[in-house]
Amino acid sequence: MKIGILGGGQLARMMAQAGLPLGGEFIFLDPKADACAGQLGRLVTADWEDESALAKLSECDRVTCDFENVPATVLERLADSGHPVRPAANAFAAAQDRLTEKRLFESLGIEVAPFAAVSGRTDLLEALDRIGYPAVLKTRRMGYDGKGQYLLRAQEDLESAWSALGDHELILEGWVDFDFECAITVVRNALGEMRCYPLSRTVHADGMLRLAAAPANVDVGLGERAQACGRMLAEHLDYVGCLTLELFVAGERILGNEFAPRVHNSAHWTIEGAVCSQFENHIRAVCDLPLGSTALRAPALMFNWIGEMPSKTGLLPVPDLHWHDYGKQPRPGRKVGHATLLAETWPALLPVALDLREDLPQPLDRLLDDLVSM
Repeated sequence: MKIGILGGGQLARMMAQAGLPLGGEFIFLDPKADACAGQLGRLVTADWEDESALAKLSECDRVTCDFENVPATVLERLADSGHPVRPAANAFAAAQDRLTEKRLFESLGIEVAPFAAVSGRTDLLEALDRIGYPAVLKTRRMGYDGKGQYLLRAQEDLESAWSALGDHELILEGWVDFDFECAITVVRNALGEMRCYPLSRTVHADGMLRLAAAPANVDVGLGERAQACGRMLAEHLDYVGCLTLELFVAGERILGNEFAPRVHNSAHWTIEGAVCSQFENHIRAVCDLPLGSTALRAPALMFNWIGEMPSKTGLLPVPDLHWHDYGKQPRPGRKVGHATLLAETWPALLPVALDLREDLPQPLDRLLDDLVSM
C-alpha cells in the first residue's frame, strides 16, 4: 500500500520505519528539502498548498500527517478529490485553534482552565479581571513546543506580552497549579475499535517535552478517567489513527491542556516499551489493518534530545537503552533524537536513570528529580 504523509520530520520517519515491514511505500510532502523522513521514501519538496505537489499524492492509497498545522483546508481538498485522508480534516481544524480546542473540551465535559478569547487590549484587561494572575497569553494558532506563549505574572508583564503577541488572535488561559502532567494516547480504526496505551507521565522545560515515563503510576481511577477523556474525544471526532490528549493533574482533578491529531512525542517510548508502537498502530489504523496490542512490555523512560545529540560514550553501554538519531542537523530548540530506557520494574529503572545524570545534557539531569516520587 502506498501512503502519503504531509510532513517529513521525525514522526513521518518513524511511521515509515514501522510501516515498511508491513509492506508500505511512502511519499512525503514537506516544505524543507532536508526533511529527515526523505531517507525512507520519496520526498516532494513544496509548500502545503502547492497544487502540483498535492497532485503527486494522487497515487497514494492513504494520506496522513505528521504535523498538526498542515492547513485543514488542504486536507479537505484532498478528501474532496477522492483521497482517503486519515485522520480527517475536522480533527486538525479543532487542534489548530486553541479557542476551538478549549470549547470542544468543554462541550465533552473535559475540565479545562478558565479561558477567554482576546482580540484586543480591552478584551485582555477584561479577561484578566475575570481570570486573574498568573495567566498565560497564547496565540490561537501555530503555537507548539512553547512557541507563541507569554506568562503574565503581574500587571507589569502586560506591555511586553502585548508587544510580543498583540498582532495575533489570542486566548488567555488561567495558570494551572498542577502536580504533574501526563498524556493519554488512543488509537482508533475506521470501524470504531479503540485501544489506549498506558498513561505517560511527562516533564517539560521551556515548553518542550523532555522526559516521558510509562506507566505513569497514578491512582487507577485517575488513569481510567484519563482514558475516558481520550476515548470520548476520538469518538466525537470519528477519528482514525493515533491521537494524544495532554493533561494536567491537580489533586483529584484532571484538566485538558491540548490534543495532537497525530503520533506524539510523549508516546515515543512505545517503540520498545509496548507490544505494538504508536507508529505501527497509526499505520495499521490508517490502512485498515487489524490494530496491534497497546499493552506495556516493560516500564519505560524516554529522554528527548534537543538541539544536538549527546555523546554516546556514557549512554550506549547501558543495558536496555535504545538510541534513536533522527538524522537532523543540530540546531537550538530542534528535536534531533531520543533514547528509551527499559527495565523489569520502575524501582529497578529509576536508579539506572539517576546514575546517568553526568552523561545527560541539561536540563535532563535535574528534571529526573520530578520523576523520583513516581
